[in-house]
Parts: sequence; C-alpha cells; structure tokens
Amino acid sequence: MGKGDIKTKRGKIFNGTFGVSRPHKVKVVPVATEKKKKPTTKKKAAK
Repeated sequence: MGKGDIKTKRGKIFNGTFGVSRPHKVKVVPVATEKKKKPTTKKKAAK
C-alpha cells in the first residue's frame, strides 16, 4: 500500500485525485446578508 494504491491517502495524493479517503476541504462561504438600514427621518430645517 503506497503510491500506486488508489484506496490510500498517499495513492490519492500521488494520482492527484480525491475520494473517500481524501475528501476535498470545503470552503465555507458566509451567506451574504443585507445590512439593515435604519429608517431615515427627515428633520425639519431650522429657520
């Protein structure tokens, strides 16, 4: 069991493949959340 064995981690690395014994690292992308806008109130201009 070594570089030629595709069922081992070393064999997966050597062949450049992924699988059960060497799964991909999944990147966790945060869900784009909309920023809550504060309600705008119009202020009366001082005279």
